[in-house]
Amino acid sequence: MPEQPQLFLEEECVANTNQRSFSPLEYDPVLFGKDPTPYIVAIETVNNHIRLFIRERGALCIQEEPFRPWLLSDTPITMPDVEWQELKGELEGRRMLKYLAYCANREVFDHLRRALRDEHHEILAFGSLPRQYLMLSGKTLFKGMTFEDLNRVQVDIETSTLMPDQGGARVLMVALSDTRGYEELLEGDEKAILEQLNERIQQLDPDVIEGHNLFGFDLPYLSARAKALGVPLRWGRDGSELRFGSPRQCIIGANSRTFTPAYAHGRHLIDTYLTVQRFDIGRGDLESYGLKEATQQLGIAAPDRIYLEREQIPDLWRADPETVRRYCLQDVHETRRLADLTLPTEFYQCQMLPDTLQNLAVIGTGEKVNLMFIRAYLAAGYAVPTQQAAREYPGGYTEVRKIGLIPRIVKADVESLYPSIMLRYRIKPQADHLDVFLPTLERLRTLRLNAKARAKKTHGAESAYWDGLQSSFKILINSYYGYLGAPFNFNDYDAAEAVTLKGQELVKQIASEIERLGGVVVEIDTDGVYFQPPEYVQTEEEERAFVEQVGAILPEGIRLAYDGRYKAMLSVKTKNYVLQGYDDKLIFKGAALRSRADEKFGRDFLNRAIEALLNGEPEKVAEDYQRLAKQILTGEIDISQLCRRERITEKSKQPNHPLYELAKRFQIGDYVMVYRKQDGSLGLLEEYAGDEDREHYVEKLYKFAARLQDLFPDFESLFPRPQTIVQAEKQPSLFD
Repeated sequence: MPEQPQLFLEEECVANTNQRSFSPLEYDPVLFGKDPTPYIVAIETVNNHIRLFIRERGALCIQEEPFRPWLLSDTPITMPDVEWQELKGELEGRRMLKYLAYCANREVFDHLRRALRDEHHEILAFGSLPRQYLMLSGKTLFKGMTFEDLNRVQVDIETSTLMPDQGGARVLMVALSDTRGYEELLEGDEKAILEQLNERIQQLDPDVIEGHNLFGFDLPYLSARAKALGVPLRWGRDGSELRFGSPRQCIIGANSRTFTPAYAHGRHLIDTYLTVQRFDIGRGDLESYGLKEATQQLGIAAPDRIYLEREQIPDLWRADPETVRRYCLQDVHETRRLADLTLPTEFYQCQMLPDTLQNLAVIGTGEKVNLMFIRAYLAAGYAVPTQQAAREYPGGYTEVRKIGLIPRIVKADVESLYPSIMLRYRIKPQADHLDVFLPTLERLRTLRLNAKARAKKTHGAESAYWDGLQSSFKILINSYYGYLGAPFNFNDYDAAEAVTLKGQELVKQIASEIERLGGVVVEIDTDGVYFQPPEYVQTEEEERAFVEQVGAILPEGIRLAYDGRYKAMLSVKTKNYVLQGYDDKLIFKGAALRSRADEKFGRDFLNRAIEALLNGEPEKVAEDYQRLAKQILTGEIDISQLCRRERITEKSKQPNHPLYELAKRFQIGDYVMVYRKQDGSLGLLEEYAGDEDREHYVEKLYKFAARLQDLFPDFESLFPRPQTIVQAEKQPSLFD
């Protein structure tokens, strides 16, 4: 195992660990759990025991210990094989979960949980027994390891059909690779492929198995074909069969995506289709989360990448199998690179939080913080409060003060505005009587700053380690404010409101100071301000000094930072703008200007419009609009420009969904290119029959143009409504 840093300093543990070549991170039992046991790579429940998989210096050992499931309740009830413990702590005006029940086994736990719910008692009962064990024991996974220490395998399959129950369905090949240099293509007889796949998984013994759309396509297809051929997918470390759970939600920012997880005993299954979506939250850089599109846009695609459509593969497999082989191997290579980029944050959080990597990769950040707080209270023997009822409270302050094209733009924002406010003004949940909230927030901030500094000063694997660590700290830090106003045990809506009101006050002060000093404020967005500096401020050095001067008005502990300079800003409306760098690169913000749901002709129209506006040529936008409208009505636009990409989901399979008829022919997780037909239904691109609804697409074009309406005082005259355009097609002189 290579030389890597430790996450602890306890003397009794250091003696049994590998020697590391750079300084360890100071161990904090509140953040990392009270038990510093290193190298736990997986955890499972077996009968009434917990099974720990521990790997050091390449060797895997298994430890087992008895475990009793537990839950918290506001009231104890008498039941056989249940032992109750009363916890300390009372809180005026808040119901407390002060009774801890230890159950003899899982069956008793489930029976007790149902009984308490039937009697309408407040309870806290985690369905995951590994989470329960980690919560009470203080252990966490991966202590003493870096992301590079994980044994990770990537898998991708090529198939003859889109669904495993179609006629002629079979697995054509399976590509495998891992992080230790292995790669292989499994081909030939389908049953033999599946048997070899089982053998390779056991031989490679990965901690993590990764795939793109792993839960949506690869595993369901493999499982169905394995069942049809009588080959159980024995992927578990104990030789057990792959199993599927109930549908659940993957939390992606403020949204969620339904998926059906699969489980392999002693391993973590990771779907990079989900991790890349979580990675893109707050960035908004990706137009698509498909493997090829995402890796292209992230700059990690191979230069010689082969691009094939899924429907091409069966025929190409017969005509040119070597191309399909290269394509399939490139898929696993890109999956590994995508996981390299998107998974380290959850890996390093796993060293802190009482849960598995597979679960941390799909739950929200607020739930992660909640786990940490509950663990701290249980470790101290204290009761846990029930959550406050939800109520409305003010959000961040946003305002657009100038619309249009504005040259010479500077961005300044308050570093970690809400965490800084909470620390500066000591705002915390009223229910946190053990004072966990603010000290852990302060500690996380300090750890993040130290890790960020080390990442900048080091290189290679060491730099990657500290960067992954600081990213995991950053995400937890930023979730503390959201935690206050969400349905969690220590939430506090009064505290959340106090934070946002103070944030509004501070950002307004910043804007006022900018204007007092001669700058022009363009947009205010929660924690930052875009502005045009005064004429006497021209160079970057002068801009930085100006921001520092503005920030001098802020209280101690609240820091205004210089966050970039731009050649121009095209301000459209609140949270919708385009920034043009001094290198002429464009940064888009807001769905009004760029959305994955838009048809290609609309995206292209908006891109040309923005380019014209940035060049000071607004008249070209109107000319392009009328030209494009005529081309749509006369059928001169290729149908591929009018299509939009849709993903087949469980909702698509519902009778009232627009995709219902088409979805019958595809599997959940598949993408299809569809267009609107004259009868209002949706058609597949590959089945196009010259029957597109042209008037509908002119209407869509008008809606695209209307997103820019505020930039054109004479919008109605420059951009005729669709009805006018349709009539004008019969009067060519209107366009001439």
